[in-house]
Amino acid sequence: MSDTTENIVELTSATISQHENVILNNVDLVIAPGEFLYLIGKTGSGKSSLLKTLYGELPLADGDGAVCGYNLTQLKRKKIPFLRRKLGIVFQDFELLTDRSINNNLLFVLKATGWKNKADMKARCEEVLAKVGLETKGYKMPHELSGGEQQRIAIARALLNEPDLILADEPTGNLDPTTTAGILELLFDISRSGKAVLMATHDYASMKKFESRTLVCMEGKLKDAASINHFSDFAYK
Repeated sequence: MSDTTENIVELTSATISQHENVILNNVDLVIAPGEFLYLIGKTGSGKSSLLKTLYGELPLADGDGAVCGYNLTQLKRKKIPFLRRKLGIVFQDFELLTDRSINNNLLFVLKATGWKNKADMKARCEEVLAKVGLETKGYKMPHELSGGEQQRIAIARALLNEPDLILADEPTGNLDPTTTAGILELLFDISRSGKAVLMATHDYASMKKFESRTLVCMEGKLKDAASINHFSDFAYK
């Protein structure tokens, strides 16, 4: 597989494993720019393992794979930070630094990824906060924000380096339904701007309101939900 591709993600006959235990096998996956995809499946079915493989936390065990132009089969550990600069990763638990303000949370990431010019960094923080509707909250500490606001900050952080792909692992798992709807709408808007979004979730009710292409981890495979009979009866928990 070449190091460059028009698609954001390409996996071909890929094996996803942890500590030599095969989690998913014979995975074929293509994600194009601007696509929004759900990733669902029972706990332990391989959702997080797939995401970890895409952002370089787990090595690709077998098959071919490329993410944002990086060949996963040839990915050296020293190259993983460069891959992750092309990704935005959003977790269920926000993972904000609790000892500093929102602005300083964002500045920390910019400094860690090579930004130097203070004016450019300040402007970029303001841009991403505006994108998530929290342009007036930069001075606050994380504990002063609601759960939904903290998740919006986590999404703003993920957008800092203009990623090609957002990987969201249960980003609404700790949020109420109304707040969840706002976060999903935000992620859909991000995909409409040309960034791909892959979101692992258990929230089938919200998926019905925001329908999109859905992938299912089940029986050691990654399947397209459209190919599964009685999909609406599938047990996600």
